[in-house]
Order: sequence, then structure tokens, then C-alpha cells
Amino acid sequence: MRRWVIACIGSVVITAAVGGAIAFASSDSEGGVTGRQAERAIHAALEVTRGGTANAVERDSENGATYEVEVTRPDGKTVDVRLDASYNRVAVEGDSEDDGAGDDDRVEQEGQHTN
Repeated sequence: MRRWVIACIGSVVITAAVGGAIAFASSDSEGGVTGRQAERAIHAALEVTRGGTANAVERDSENGATYEVEVTRPDGKTVDVRLDASYNRVAVEGDSEDDGAGDDDRVEQEGQHTN
């Protein structure tokens, strides 16, 4: 009987640990996006900026966007590319963390579709 109780408790602990690890890996506390959604958002953002390096992908709700991709463009400037749920460009803004550039440092806005 005692072995059965210990086995059950061990099983519950392992299940909880694995479930927590899976939940942690699938999203982070800052709204990070992973997997196929991140890949599609990065591809669309790099088309908008005509190349560069994607630094981060997050969920977003500003300006009607669904995704925000931080991209360092080929010219070295870092911008936030905001995309809608269909991975179309909503806006491209200067990154507020890039050398003091504020959110009103607009590069481009609405009108072009990436796909």
C-alpha cells in the first residue's frame, strides 16, 4: 500500500513539472511568440525592412497589430515592425530602446501588404 501511495505522489509531481515546463516553453511572460507564428512574422517583417536581423517577436495590440517584430535593418537602425493577424504590415516604428529614438520616430505606416 505504501509503495502505491509513493508511486502516485511521484507520478503527480512529475506530471506537474512536465506540464509547467511545456507551458513555460510555449510562451514567455513578456508575450513572446515561438514556432510557426514567429517564423511567419519574421519572414514578413524582413520583407518589409528589405533584410536585416530579427531580434524578437512578441504579441502586440498597438495600432491594430497582432505581432511586433524588432528588426535591426541592414543600415543598423533598429525598428519595430507591427503586423496584423495575416502578417501584413500595420506600421514600422523606430524602436524606443534604440539610441533614444522614441515611439513617434515613425519610419513608415500602413498601406503595403507583405504577402
